[in-house]
Amino acid sequence: MGGFFGTISTKDCVNDLFYGTDYNSHLGTRRAGMVMFDKEKGFSRKIHNLERDYFRSKFEDELDSFSGNQGVGVISDTDPQPIIVNSHLGRYAVVTVAKINNLREIADELLERRMHFSEYSANTINQTELVALLINMGRTFVEGINLVYRKIEGSCSMLILTEKGIIAARDFLGRTPIVIGKKEGAYAVSSETTSFPNLEYHRVRDLGPGEIVYLQTDSMEVLQEPFKREQICSFLWVYYGFPASDYNGINVEAVREANGKLMGEKDETEVDSVCGVPDSGVGMALGYAEGKGVPYKRAVLKYTPTWPRSFTPGNQERRALVAKMKLIPNPALLKDQRVVFCDDSIVRGTQLKDNVRTFFEYGAKEVHCRISCPPLVYGCPFIGFTSSKSDMELITRRIIKDFEGDDKKNLERYATTDSPEYKRMVDEIAKRLGLTSLKFAKLEDLVKSIGMPKCSICTHCFDGSSYCHEHDDEEERKRQLKFDF
Repeated sequence: MGGFFGTISTKDCVNDLFYGTDYNSHLGTRRAGMVMFDKEKGFSRKIHNLERDYFRSKFEDELDSFSGNQGVGVISDTDPQPIIVNSHLGRYAVVTVAKINNLREIADELLERRMHFSEYSANTINQTELVALLINMGRTFVEGINLVYRKIEGSCSMLILTEKGIIAARDFLGRTPIVIGKKEGAYAVSSETTSFPNLEYHRVRDLGPGEIVYLQTDSMEVLQEPFKREQICSFLWVYYGFPASDYNGINVEAVREANGKLMGEKDETEVDSVCGVPDSGVGMALGYAEGKGVPYKRAVLKYTPTWPRSFTPGNQERRALVAKMKLIPNPALLKDQRVVFCDDSIVRGTQLKDNVRTFFEYGAKEVHCRISCPPLVYGCPFIGFTSSKSDMELITRRIIKDFEGDDKKNLERYATTDSPEYKRMVDEIAKRLGLTSLKFAKLEDLVKSIGMPKCSICTHCFDGSSYCHEHDDEEERKRQLKFDF
């Protein structure tokens, strides 16, 4: 997915930028970058690969090379960034959290206009550079950002570091979050409120969908008011978000616990204990234990000192190895127990299948699994949800293909809770994973736990619902720019 952090201060802000960016590390595993502006030195930038190491270990020894009172940093699951640009808009650096599905088509249009790409590597166009080229087509930053909103299919939030301040622009439909923080003499902007407390920033507010603001040391100017329509990703609360983070003022851990409690209250399965698969399954498990009235026990633990996250690496063999090594079962709490394990989701099912086998090997009598979201039936076209290259990597789609001969047949029925097709699919997932029983959270319960209207939350991966630009009402259309390629 990716995340970013920016700050502008009356004082040197190297440490704030370093630690603030680091607090977004859970959002990506591929690359990271920081750029600062100093009135004497100009822009200074560093980019590193994170696939074999952590953010802090890559950047800590280079902090002395940075100076200045404003900067932006990014954790990227895509391309090397930040990108530094010199154009008619001035000199600036840009970072993005984006997924651009029509990257090739836009690039071809730009090349036809005799533009060029300088950040081209591994036969791939850098999507952040493409965003910068679109911005440069505007007469102002606001015009250029709106052209980005209009042209891309997918999503894009961005931070732009100019010589005088920071521009923050949230995705047109607010699929990814941006939150503003403040302390004496400084502003900060981040994908995660987790970045704020230890750096002594307090949350001011979240940006609305399509909103653009300009930050200086002593002011925040709204350059574009937010659009009405919002489609924030529900998976932020299910998986991506750090437990202490808030999106639209709604805390991640509180949502997970509320969702788990709803499931626990309704579940009639007889069990002895509940355990959460760390980290993102723990909050749900605590809520489930409360709702069910059974004890919570740490029957599986995450070994964090050396093993990074396993979800996003592109190599399946490496993913499986890391997933196996980082989770350590506690045999003393498994033997002769009917155990419920709570987890955030089932994507491919590989990791969970290995876990279930291990739990039985250590003496569990029954292994039940409860998932904090509905089955993932549709791939996400809007954000970098997984490293999957196709929908067929989803266990649901493989099963549907086995049942129907076509992985796209009757998807709506399989996505409908308690339909015959849904029940058959869930039973088959449980069988393939070796589970005693399997239940997924209902979509309405997840929405209720988040506490926002269903129409303001993107739940496309669960029910195939989505919202695109062409559905804007007339008032929204009037607010869009008239110029185009």
